[in-house]
Amino acid sequence: MLKEHAKLMGVFAACGEVIGRKKLQKMIYIAKKISFPFQEKFEFHFYGPYSEELTLRVEELCNMEFIDEVREKKGGYYQYRYTLTTEGEAFLEHAAVDIPCLRETVAEMNNQSARFLELVSTVLYFDTLTKEEVAEKIFTLKRKQRYTEEEIQEAYTYIEKLKNNLQ
Repeated sequence: MLKEHAKLMGVFAACGEVIGRKKLQKMIYIAKKISFPFQEKFEFHFYGPYSEELTLRVEELCNMEFIDEVREKKGGYYQYRYTLTTEGEAFLEHAAVDIPCLRETVAEMNNQSARFLELVSTVLYFDTLTKEEVAEKIFTLKRKQRYTEEEIQEAYTYIEKLKNNLQ
C-alpha cells in the first residue's frame, strides 16, 4: 500500500536532507525521466515539471510523521527542509524497496542547485524536441531565469552523466 511512499522515503534517506520543495520536485522528475520507477504524474508549471501527487504524498508522509518538514523564513519567502524521522527510518527498514543506483543518483542531484535542476528537468520535459527547439522554449518560458547556452549544454551533459551512472 505504501510502496510509492517508501520509494520517496528512500530519497530522503539517501540525501539526509532535501532543502526546498522545488528541488524535491525536480529531483523526482529527473529520476523518473532517467528510468527510476516513480509513478507520480507531472505537468509543466511555473518552475518546470510539477506533480500534485508528489506534493500530496509528501504531506501524507509528514502527517504520518515519517518525514519532518521544517519551514524557515528566508527574506521574502519560506524555505522547507525535509528529513527522514526515526519512525520513517524504522518503516523503511521493513519496506521491501530496493532500487539500484537510486541512492547515489539522488544524492548527486541533491548537491546541485534548485535553479540548475529546474533547467535539467525542463530540458527533459521537452525531450522530444531538437536541442535548438528546447533552447528556444527555455529562453521563452524561463526568460526570468536568464539561462545561457552554456548552462543548457551543461544540463545536457549532466543528463548524460546521470544516465551513464546507471549502466
